[in-house]
Amino acid sequence: MFLSSEALLGALRSASSNPSSLTSTLGASSGTVGPVPRDSGSGAGGGGGRNGAGGGAGGSIETEQVIMRLTKKNDQAMLTFDISGATRMGRAVHVMHDVRIEVMRPADAAKMNEPMCPEPDIHILLPPLQKLRTIVERLRPMSNIMAIRANASGVLQFGINTDSVKVETEWRGQVNPKTSDDGEEKRDAANKEEEGADPDLERDPETLFTVIVSIKSFLKFLNSHVVSTSTIACICQHHCLILYVYIGGASAEAGGVLTFYVPAVIDDS
Repeated sequence: MFLSSEALLGALRSASSNPSSLTSTLGASSGTVGPVPRDSGSGAGGGGGRNGAGGGAGGSIETEQVIMRLTKKNDQAMLTFDISGATRMGRAVHVMHDVRIEVMRPADAAKMNEPMCPEPDIHILLPPLQKLRTIVERLRPMSNIMAIRANASGVLQFGINTDSVKVETEWRGQVNPKTSDDGEEKRDAANKEEEGADPDLERDPETLFTVIVSIKSFLKFLNSHVVSTSTIACICQHHCLILYVYIGGASAEAGGVLTFYVPAVIDDS
């Protein structure tokens, strides 16, 4: 089956919504059917839901159980999220969120592969996505594209540069997580030593690696702040940005990982 990431995040958002907003009868979700073009508008299915046992009290929902079922309603395939929980006041809340999907044939699904990407030049842990979203939304009226830079010393930069304005935001002391590619780096160093290269000449940790992305595309990714606990960004310089959103923490006990691929924009200016 196929569904947009915005529609899925809309369903996940229902599990942590304000109960008072769930007392309205909203009908089926507006999840996007079929592929979503990269340059299209938002296809988020964040609004749908039905409240089966009133909320009323303010605050977030303590989600106890989420059941996901493949259903069919009015000849339309649906992914139904059945969410049970309770408010901080102890009142039971029951939410059903329907996301329209397209059921794919196995032959078509087999043709869908992850994008071919080079090995990332740098990995860095992002600040909280909610804070990033506030910053990027302020940059959006000034530019359509944004440069993201990072180095191995924990420096992260977001910036725009147009004919009329130049804005840059910088974080220092960010974590550069170690990856499973460390073994490959050691083998590369050994190969260089065999080829006569000086193994002591390591990459300068202050070197910044850059990727330019569409602000519109990056804001779509930032919708995942509703489920994110930590996010690792991997920069493939001038090629793409790969983002791993960890649900439940960046560890073996994580509840899951959402992977986003944001293609680079070639800026000739």
